[in-house]
Amino acid sequence: MSRLFSTELLPASDRVDAWQWNAKQICGDCRIRLPKSSFRGTIDVRDVGGLRLTRFSSSPLSFWKWPCDSASPENRFCIVITQIAGVRSYLQNGVSVVLNPGDSTLIDSGIPWSSSCDTECARLYLRVPHWTMEDHLRRGDIPIAQRISGRARHGATFCRLSQSLYDEAGHMSEEEGAAALEAYFEILAACLGGDPYQAPRAIELRRQIHRYIDTHLSESSLGPVEIASFVGISVRHLHRLFLVTGGTLGEYIRRRRLKGCRADLANPRMRERTITEIAFFWGFSDSAHFSHSFRKEFGISPRVFRARALAEDWMEEGWPRDLRAEMVDLYSEAN
Repeated sequence: MSRLFSTELLPASDRVDAWQWNAKQICGDCRIRLPKSSFRGTIDVRDVGGLRLTRFSSSPLSFWKWPCDSASPENRFCIVITQIAGVRSYLQNGVSVVLNPGDSTLIDSGIPWSSSCDTECARLYLRVPHWTMEDHLRRGDIPIAQRISGRARHGATFCRLSQSLYDEAGHMSEEEGAAALEAYFEILAACLGGDPYQAPRAIELRRQIHRYIDTHLSESSLGPVEIASFVGISVRHLHRLFLVTGGTLGEYIRRRRLKGCRADLANPRMRERTITEIAFFWGFSDSAHFSHSFRKEFGISPRVFRARALAEDWMEEGWPRDLRAEMVDLYSEAN
């Protein structure tokens, strides 16, 4: 699919309004300041692998964008901008970046941003769902308003590929477009570099998530959507934060709950509570599932474990330590 708008087809008096209307169809709610002199420009939208790649070419103009999208991370977008001609400045979150031809940068649609150019300029503009960008870049801390130099090896390759995607968009099949986008994101990831899931931001995110989970373990409804919303990331990013540590979110929650149950089953003060009551207190909603999970995790049924733990001679049967200490460990291991 290709859709072209050009002011050259309109009377000079209609160009500004027409440009603003077409720009808002792509950028959302925004404000554009155009020169008083005669304005000209084109907006060419092409489909690549299910994403819209737009080429803006225009006389000098300034642009302000404020978020009108939902605050939910699932509904936010990343905008990959590659400068084709002219020099243009971008400002977001207090960070300013100036792009020369061949340079690129990323913008987050959920944060106000602006751009301006004092000369005629052209740029490519790929709008990508935020979670898709996280998934492809294997990171959640998307580096916004960071210049990717078109003179660097990866940056130059990325610029050429961006231009090639635009040029060939109308000639690629859906499968070819998807494959080309995979290469596009791989090179973009190489441009950004680093190991984002071991960065301080990712480590602190995991700590926040662990604390939140431990505080809400007793809630059977505890799940990824709620947790991701609390820390302000997408569900996909949340799952990936756990996958890079060799486990899953579900496994982490289940093991924390099982440890809580194990501590209570070994606690003489909990003697009056039934095994089912303890399991339900820690967020399990099915007693049979709990028993199966407990046996799988610890190699013993909860009933037998409790009987041994509460017996007068349980310390002599080889159990390593008083599991009442688990109640303290439960809230300290994640920190």
